[in-house]
Amino acid sequence: MAQWRHERPDLDVSPQGVIGRVHRVAAALTVELVETYGRFGLGEGEFDVLATLRRQGSPYELTPSELATQTMVSSGAITKRVDRCIGSGWAERRGSSRDARSRLVRLTPSGLELIDRAFAAHIENEHRLLSSMSDVDREALAGVLSRWASELGV
Repeated sequence: MAQWRHERPDLDVSPQGVIGRVHRVAAALTVELVETYGRFGLGEGEFDVLATLRRQGSPYELTPSELATQTMVSSGAITKRVDRCIGSGWAERRGSSRDARSRLVRLTPSGLELIDRAFAAHIENEHRLLSSMSDVDREALAGVLSRWASELGV
C-alpha cells in the first residue's frame, strides 16, 4: 500500500488494507478447513453436501435443486458432488413420495456416521482457528462481516 501511495498519491488505496487481508485470511482458512475434511476422506464439496443433508434432520434428504440452492453451487457442480458421495456410499438417490418425477438425495447410515465425526472435528478446528480472538472481538467481526455480506448480496 505504501508503494501505491507513493506511485499514485492521487488514489485512496486504503480499501486494500481490508480486502487484501480478508482475501489472505480466506485463503489461509480454506487450507486449514480442507486439511480437516481430508482426514475423513472428504473434499470441500463432499463435506458441504453431507453437512447440508445432515442439518436437515431426519430423514436427511433434499432434492438436488434444494442442495444446489443451500450450498450455493450450480446444478452441474451439485451433480458431481452428489455422484462422488453416492460412489463412496455416503448418500443415495431415491424417488420422492410427493412427486414421481422428482429424486431425493439422502444420507446413508455410513454417511451420517461420517459427517457426524467430520463435523465435530470441523467445529473443533474452527474454535482453534478463532482461539486468539476474544468473544467480544468475534461478535464484532461477525457483525461487521454480516452487514458487509448483506450489502454485497451474499
